[in-house]
Amino acid sequence: MGSVVWPQLQVDWFTDVNELSADTPWLHAPVRLFTEYGVVLFAALLLLSWWLARGERDLARVAAAVWAPVGALLALGLNQLVSGEVAEPRPYAVLPHVLLLVPRSGDPSFPSDHAVMAGAVAAGILLAHRGLGLVTAVIALVMAFSRVYVGAHFPLDVLAGLALGAAVAAASYLLAGPVVRTLVARLAGTALRPLVSVPPGATR
Repeated sequence: MGSVVWPQLQVDWFTDVNELSADTPWLHAPVRLFTEYGVVLFAALLLLSWWLARGERDLARVAAAVWAPVGALLALGLNQLVSGEVAEPRPYAVLPHVLLLVPRSGDPSFPSDHAVMAGAVAAGILLAHRGLGLVTAVIALVMAFSRVYVGAHFPLDVLAGLALGAAVAAASYLLAGPVVRTLVARLAGTALRPLVSVPPGATR
């Protein structure tokens, strides 16, 4: 028994990537480091998105940047419901001789939490900064691939995760955006203005 989502396609794709992993031992250490601690990079990108929007004194962009981490948390929360319902086992739980480069996890495999987070952060930042958002999207794709490379997920687990994360981030901001923009505009008129806009005359 393999994946419960498009079983044979999933197994074939996963096997190809797992064989690539076995053939590239020199990549194991950097990919393992990125897949386990890359969340710190995404947090830094969220912070940079807010900092850039603040420096540009663009309150609409600040609102999008402020919502981005909230959208990511919402996506992760929804994913707990989806993954629990699908209850797909991890590749190493159902396939023999899987090369696994990270510790085993008892969490369901579909969709991938890492990919959901990455997709949501990329979409959230894209709403605030096109250039930084595109860079983040590329990093999100690398994160998704890394989860398959280390043996932790089937390919469709990460593709679905990216799509779910991006969809929740975009849809939630579409709904919450007017309120968030209003709150940011009000903050700009208070003593908390430095949080949303560089004061006039300040060095950027």
